[in-house]
Amino acid sequence: MRIAVLGGGPAGLYFAGLWARRHPGDRVTLFEQNPADATFGFGVVFSDRAMDFLRADDPETADAITARMETWQDIALVHRGEAVAIDGVGFAAIGRLDLLQLLQARAREAGAELRTGTLVRDLAELDGFDLIVGADGVNSLVRRSHEGDFASSLSYLDNKFAWFGTTRRFETLTQTFVETEFGPFNAHHYRYAPGMSTFIVECDRATWLRAGLDGLDQEASRRLCEEVFAEALDGHPLVANKSVWRNFPWLWSERWSHRNLVLVGDALHTAHFSIGSGTRLAMEDVLALVKALEAHPGDLAQGLAAYEAARKPVVEKLVRAAKTSAGWYERFAEHMRLPPLDFAMSYITRSGRVDDERLRRMAPRFMARFEAEARRERAA
Repeated sequence: MRIAVLGGGPAGLYFAGLWARRHPGDRVTLFEQNPADATFGFGVVFSDRAMDFLRADDPETADAITARMETWQDIALVHRGEAVAIDGVGFAAIGRLDLLQLLQARAREAGAELRTGTLVRDLAELDGFDLIVGADGVNSLVRRSHEGDFASSLSYLDNKFAWFGTTRRFETLTQTFVETEFGPFNAHHYRYAPGMSTFIVECDRATWLRAGLDGLDQEASRRLCEEVFAEALDGHPLVANKSVWRNFPWLWSERWSHRNLVLVGDALHTAHFSIGSGTRLAMEDVLALVKALEAHPGDLAQGLAAYEAARKPVVEKLVRAAKTSAGWYERFAEHMRLPPLDFAMSYITRSGRVDDERLRRMAPRFMARFEAEARRERAA
């Protein structure tokens, strides 16, 4: 079988390497418009037990990625200058370029052909391939070429965000909320290497406009954000890399394949960055697709149908959780009226799936502090 993969992000590279390794007689060609060493953003964060989803099917890749990760077991929320730690909420992170280079090397070793710096403008250029895997992100050529056939919809959240990095090392994933003369800002920041951290700045549209960020270039925007988060940065600079202001895109495709075309990752669906699962979801899509195709050898249509049937209900559940989480962030200014401990409780229960009993098991130190404070307030 001849397979074309569009997109050299984690999903595309992982599919190319995994399929080529398991099916050495097939020809897998990946097309990526950017050079091999180009990437946007900084670190990629994974929720707790980051690589467990890989271990049963691909322990070698799981071990290779885990060896390069920074990990921690708590998160912290900084509100009104007070840091509230929430234990038992672990995450892990790896540099995005580091992850891409690892997956590139594994794909090449498996025998996949990686055509980086190659722009495919029309799917007609891929005539002759038996299967075309669209792993080419939100702006996917594969999906846009047949948008109606995939039954795709796209909308945008109202908040603005920009993705920076910083040389300051943060010991945990931290959310810093600050009130300014322009309005409230939030930063999501976490280390992904010993000396580098991701620093995502977010604000509502009204704050963004009052701060004049709609008229600032990338450098001026970086400097303003440094001023807003001067205390959190503690003298360290923000680092820009295509750090433009964006609105988060909600993308969903009701159908996951059409003819010999199939979608994975952000080309198919998106999940808000606040749940730390975008890359994981994309790689899980790949595993599900590979399993479905292998379960129906010689019958592409059945394999693609099985992929959607098995995977779609799982993703629907996670996307619902991501939308609930994103809704909390869209209104974080309202939640900032709460005192720090109540604010932290609002944050950790934002999905509606975490009750007090679960929190006592998951985050005993936080809950002990929260309940002690509640008792003091009742006694006052």
